Amino acid sequence: MTHVAQDRPRIGWVGAGRMGFQLAARLLDVGHDVAVYNRTRSKAEPLAERGATLVDRPADLADRDVVFTIVAASPDLEAVTTGPGGVLTSPDTAPGVLIDSSTVSTRMSALIRSESAKRGTDFLAAPVSGNPKVIAAGKLTVAVSGSREVFDRLQPLLAQLGRGVTYVGEGEVARLVKIAHNVFLGVVTQSLAEITVLAEKGGVSRAAFLEFLNDSVLGSDYTRYKSPALVNLDFTPTFTMPLLRKDLDLGLSAARDLEVPMPLAAATAQLVAGAIGAGHIEEDFATLILEQARNSGITLTPQNVPVDDGLSPQT
Repeated sequence: MTHVAQDRPRIGWVGAGRMGFQLAARLLDVGHDVAVYNRTRSKAEPLAERGATLVDRPADLADRDVVFTIVAASPDLEAVTTGPGGVLTSPDTAPGVLIDSSTVSTRMSALIRSESAKRGTDFLAAPVSGNPKVIAAGKLTVAVSGSREVFDRLQPLLAQLGRGVTYVGEGEVARLVKIAHNVFLGVVTQSLAEITVLAEKGGVSRAAFLEFLNDSVLGSDYTRYKSPALVNLDFTPTFTMPLLRKDLDLGLSAARDLEVPMPLAAATAQLVAGAIGAGHIEEDFATLILEQARNSGITLTPQNVPVDDGLSPQT
């Protein structure tokens, strides 16, 4: 096993979905040598135009210094690492470091860490928080767990993905950090939908209410960022309801294991399940506001006013 090149590691990238594509592009744009595998090759082809090498199997990335994986769920991570043609299955070589940025269970993370160790590959769990527009604004955040020494060595590379890279501890604890984050995402968004519909039914426009809220101490980058969707009902997906349900389920499972009551999270999970049952599957999960309005006896219409989302790309 060769040591990872300190200054300019050769990078492998598995997963060119909405998030993975933008993150790989970010590394390509600063001059890294990046080879990419994506199950649907056509989705990765624009990365080739930016200088990436495309490969046919994850195993074709086994000779890379660092391989990132960012896939949809635990079974996908298992498939691209230890499944047929996986990055850890090449008979002759294995990556120096495997960094997984998917949102997966702690159990799956521990399994892949163990399988990596058998091949002499270091493993960092590095789930990310954000979406493509957040990445473009340079505001992505990353929670990382695993060996502190490996983290320190790769921190400069990870820092190129966004503004905040936090080492949170050994083992799989980064998974819990990300799951807790996404549980909060669901609870906050449901609460935001409730109070916005309350204001609207009482005669206050959503634009005016959210402008007030965003300028108050309770306003945040997140409430500002979500305001255009709630005001203008543009539900172009950044994160879908089924993905939110998966993370709420992971959070409630962790809560059972750790004996932590989470009544607000449990209630939100039921509301998300109801929204999915009502057909809100492909749209952004901000459609929670439509279900809240329906349950409140009102129908929302787009207000068609410009709303600043607070995310202007960093230059």
